[in-house]
Amino acid sequence: MSVRLRLGSSNAALEASFDPLVARVLAHRGISHPAQVNYQLKQLLPYHQLKGIDTAVALLVDALETQQHIVIVGDFDCDGATSTSLAILALGAMGAKNVSYLVPNRFDFGYGLSTALVDYAKASEPDLIVTVDNGIASHAGVQRAHELGIKVLVTDHHLAAETLPQADAIVNPNQPGCEFPFKSTAGVGVIFYVMSALRRQLQVQGWFDQQQISAPNMAQYLDLVALGTVADLVPMEHNNRILVAQGVARIRAGKARPGLLALLSIAKRQHHNLQASDLGFSVGPRLNAAGRLDDMSLGIECLLSDNEQIATQLAQELDELNAQRRHIEADMQQQASNILALLETSQDNQMPKCVCLYHPDWHQGVVGIVASRIKEKWHRPALVFAKGDADILKGSCRSIAGFHVRDALAAVDAQHPGLIIKFGGHAMAAGLSIQAEHLDTFKDALNTYAQEHLDDSLLAQEWRSDGELSAQQLQLNQAFVLQQAGPWGQGFEEPTFHGRFMLVQQRVVGEKHLKLVLAHPQTGELVDAIQFNIDTALWPHTCEQADLVYRLDINEFRGRQSLQLMVQHMTPVLAVD
Repeated sequence: MSVRLRLGSSNAALEASFDPLVARVLAHRGISHPAQVNYQLKQLLPYHQLKGIDTAVALLVDALETQQHIVIVGDFDCDGATSTSLAILALGAMGAKNVSYLVPNRFDFGYGLSTALVDYAKASEPDLIVTVDNGIASHAGVQRAHELGIKVLVTDHHLAAETLPQADAIVNPNQPGCEFPFKSTAGVGVIFYVMSALRRQLQVQGWFDQQQISAPNMAQYLDLVALGTVADLVPMEHNNRILVAQGVARIRAGKARPGLLALLSIAKRQHHNLQASDLGFSVGPRLNAAGRLDDMSLGIECLLSDNEQIATQLAQELDELNAQRRHIEADMQQQASNILALLETSQDNQMPKCVCLYHPDWHQGVVGIVASRIKEKWHRPALVFAKGDADILKGSCRSIAGFHVRDALAAVDAQHPGLIIKFGGHAMAAGLSIQAEHLDTFKDALNTYAQEHLDDSLLAQEWRSDGELSAQQLQLNQAFVLQQAGPWGQGFEEPTFHGRFMLVQQRVVGEKHLKLVLAHPQTGELVDAIQFNIDTALWPHTCEQADLVYRLDINEFRGRQSLQLMVQHMTPVLAVD
């Protein structure tokens, strides 16, 4: 087990403001002053630096004043669902009376504002299309909308190509020339800023007085912003941490959408002690299941509903879809693992730097999750393909730190024009389409690029730790203090520690999870622990000790709270004769 200690020295300012262990953890994440973890809403960066925001607001003001038909075009993931819901709710609260939404079914239209989707939308006679969490690469879709006399406002956060679509306005912190410093703002964060700017302009114009309605409090949408931000795995820059912290606070207070609360309840998570990670592990997958297997409209309707009974019914349907997704994923993951295990043990082959897998029976909506599992287990970029229409393969990519997968796809596209039909995404995740006959050529091209740009050292599995904990620090109150210092997330990882423990008890629960009772080697003090998705060929083990990488967690059962270690990795310590 390779463990690398996080570096960073605490200072007097941190030590005076925080628990000693919290000060240490924050220093490891580059925090040098308490102001950097001040998550009050007044610390949120204003919208003025977002390029295109004034033009976007002008389009929306005109649409409201003339009661144009506004169609929100979303994406079929959690960020897209929360973005769509927020836009619908905020515009409605500001007096828009003719707002609808359209989310492309991934199996019929694919991703984004395609020409086919614009033609489909034409039947509802939109005056203005507003894209959320997509659109920055929709050149043809925007052009088709203009041919039909439809204006287009693009709000997105994905990386832009060399050219931008000729939309009437674009708001995207990652477009060229945008000075907004927080480039990792999720799609739901971008539309939150656009709606905030719109509300301000309407206030200046006296719109709300004229309409005899109250200006909406934008904070009421922060539960959606928190959910979309966490679920999209964008880096938790300071601005994102403010949005998430404020959203989590509202959810804990019960001030969240009924659908979100219903999803938490079905996932057996109590909203009053919600952690940001619960949004990513419990709510996000259930919403995403709709877009993966069916139609994301089901998830959006769950978030939009003001009726608790209807919201609960929709949440139950999403939960059932998620169970189906898990079953499909398990089969695909086993098939992928079998392929890679053969590759690992073959004398003629070696594991490529970038794993590219395809099976004709794999489900298009689940390839992204399988790619994530492969990346986690084999610690290398993974691309998983499924059949699309005709002879098209649709793939999903997940990468590791240090290898920008979208840049890699752009380089392959530039070196081999026509090999990739289309692509887009981020540093850590991307999607693409290719002709089935070009799969082997694509694999070779991508791995040729990886040979030059992916250092072997990045492929070594390494666990980053905030150090070891004493028996005095392995306490329930310490876990609580660390939780309250969040929100933790992508790029601002939850505190992680390592150490050697005695194994007192081991038992498998739920077929593939390992429940443990550990003893501290110095004091013998007992502590519960659990590791999810173990290798059942290795565990339970006959060893008496193990080296652990773990996080502190609070287990709540029948109203009683207790400390529990969430084991991230475990290596048996073998006795020496």
